[in-house]
Amino acid sequence: MSEEPLILGGRYEVGELIGRGGMAEVHQGHDLRLGRAVAIKILRTDLARDTSFLARFRREAQAAAGLNHPSIVAAYDSGEQELRESGGAPVLVPYIVMELVEGHTLREILNTEKVLDPDEAARVTAAVLAALDYSHERGLVHRDIKPANVMVTRGGAIKVMDFGIARALADTAATMTQTQSVLGTARYLSPEQAQGEDVDARSDLYSTGCLLYELLTGRTPFVGDPVSLVYQHLGEQAKAPSSFQGDLTVPLDAITLHALRKAPADRYQSAAAFRSDLLAARAGEPISDAAMASLSAVVGSHDVLSGGAVPSAGPDTRPIAASAVGAAAGTAAGIASQGRPGGLPPRPLAGDPGYDDGDERTDEIPVREQRHSGGWLVLSVLALLALAGVGWVVYQALGPSGEDDVVTVSVPFVINDTEADAEGKILARNLVVGQVDLVADNQPPGTVIAQDPAAGQQVDEGSDVNLTVSSGPEAIRIPDVSGNDEDSARTILEGANLTVAAEVVEEDNPDFDKGMVIRTDPEAGNEQAPDAPITLVVASGQTEMPQVTDLDIVDAMVALQGARLHENVTREDEVRTDVEPNTVLSQSVEAGDIVDYQTEITLVVAVAPREVITTTTEVTVTQPPPSEPTSDPTTEPTTDPTTDPTTEPPTDDPTEPTTGPTSPPGPTEPPGDPTLPDPPEPTE
Repeated sequence: MSEEPLILGGRYEVGELIGRGGMAEVHQGHDLRLGRAVAIKILRTDLARDTSFLARFRREAQAAAGLNHPSIVAAYDSGEQELRESGGAPVLVPYIVMELVEGHTLREILNTEKVLDPDEAARVTAAVLAALDYSHERGLVHRDIKPANVMVTRGGAIKVMDFGIARALADTAATMTQTQSVLGTARYLSPEQAQGEDVDARSDLYSTGCLLYELLTGRTPFVGDPVSLVYQHLGEQAKAPSSFQGDLTVPLDAITLHALRKAPADRYQSAAAFRSDLLAARAGEPISDAAMASLSAVVGSHDVLSGGAVPSAGPDTRPIAASAVGAAAGTAAGIASQGRPGGLPPRPLAGDPGYDDGDERTDEIPVREQRHSGGWLVLSVLALLALAGVGWVVYQALGPSGEDDVVTVSVPFVINDTEADAEGKILARNLVVGQVDLVADNQPPGTVIAQDPAAGQQVDEGSDVNLTVSSGPEAIRIPDVSGNDEDSARTILEGANLTVAAEVVEEDNPDFDKGMVIRTDPEAGNEQAPDAPITLVVASGQTEMPQVTDLDIVDAMVALQGARLHENVTREDEVRTDVEPNTVLSQSVEAGDIVDYQTEITLVVAVAPREVITTTTEVTVTQPPPSEPTSDPTTEPTTDPTTDPTTEPPTDDPTEPTTGPTSPPGPTEPPGDPTLPDPPEPTE
């Protein structure tokens, strides 16, 4: 039997593990309310009782929640959930619900590709700097920029993540003093971080310089064990990237080395300035004077002494310098071994003919003079080559074009700019904005997402530059699919280029048959992006039992019919005199219970007791006319004037024949003694 999935906050279903860090694990999750995929970062349970890790994790959630930028991984929600430690004890564990980015980290890409193309490396770093510029403007320093914290999506977008040790700029005392924090990112630490001093936005720029260095060369500026790395960051000057990757340009060398200056005041002062130089280098434009000055200072202090590159775009002088030094050494050695200057033969050794053992040895002086002349010759050659290189660069930049009637310019880089900014850059190069196509895209409306020709390409002045501009995510009106079964509803929605969530939500609604769609979430009529999932709400086939006790049986059946429970009702009668007849006395299913449609229900109904029916016969007696008195004065007159002597009174048994006329009843007498026998009946 499979385990129930973990649900955080009653909303987020935790799925498979997709990443693990020093203090947290990242799982793929599912937002049950909105029906979208998310990433859920959960603090490790063994660290949940550590106040320092709790504070760091909560600070990350607070920092990420306040940032909304295309190059920063978005945070949707955060909370805390009670979980069980390995020992079974309950512990409150915080979590962060984030945007799920499908792609790879720069660390994974570097492990595979080793180095990036220089233009791609500059593009990635510029996007990271855009995110840092945004966070720095809001007073937040990341403090942990490294390849593992930068994601590259499948579409090539850049996402900066993990603000776990970020601090506000106002918190000047907040530095990385824990050993585990320093060792974890020692290759990208700024000197002020390594010393435990106050940090600001310029510390992020040093770390970004280390990141750019690794993207260009496949290695960090300094290598070694963590302790030695800290000392190198503090006291050693990094070599120019072109020392390890020969096809890099001078501007990229200058930009990287300027970002890696030891003193914060000597390096870039803002992410915007750093990014501006990178974009200029990509477009073939001049970079800042400060960056070029850093290159000259670094080359003068380090690279020339070690045979490195010189700050010139001219021919590489390193092989010539080596050959010149070798030639000078060879010349000196040849002079010493082959003969004396001026064509003199070799000096005789002791005992040889012509050996002179005088005190003055003038033949050694020309040799020493020859050696000094060779050293000056090497330096002169180097100086002339350097001047020739500088002259060649100046000639290429300022000299006349090969064709006087055609002037070519470099196409500027305008991707990710607004349409207005892109037009300004294009016009500034004496180019013309050509065709502008609007395309639905996830980028904000009005953002340039493609250009033709590509940036850096040389074209004639007045040429067209065609732009592709984002019109924003395409919105589609959701059709009404209520009353359809699930498969039909999916077909209708997907036919409208909408995305339907794989899971459905069931709801108790007796107005719809089981499995029929009640509504969609969002509801029909709203506009939805094509890639945003729509959730189907379908009828569960169950209903709530209504309260019908104390209702008339007719009203009770109406209520049961509304709940789709009227077809399997059994009635049982109970004689009651204390309630109205046809009143429901009880129901077999309690009110509020959720049951399937047409569940069997028994109702007990009150009925009145049965009445005893008695039959009576009414006899009508007609008053006779007064009769003449008889001759017998002793005969008593009839006291009942209503009795007809000719009418036989009814007997108790109507079937018994009458034997003869009866005498009219006499006057009422008091009842006799019940103990006496009845008088004899008269006989005919």
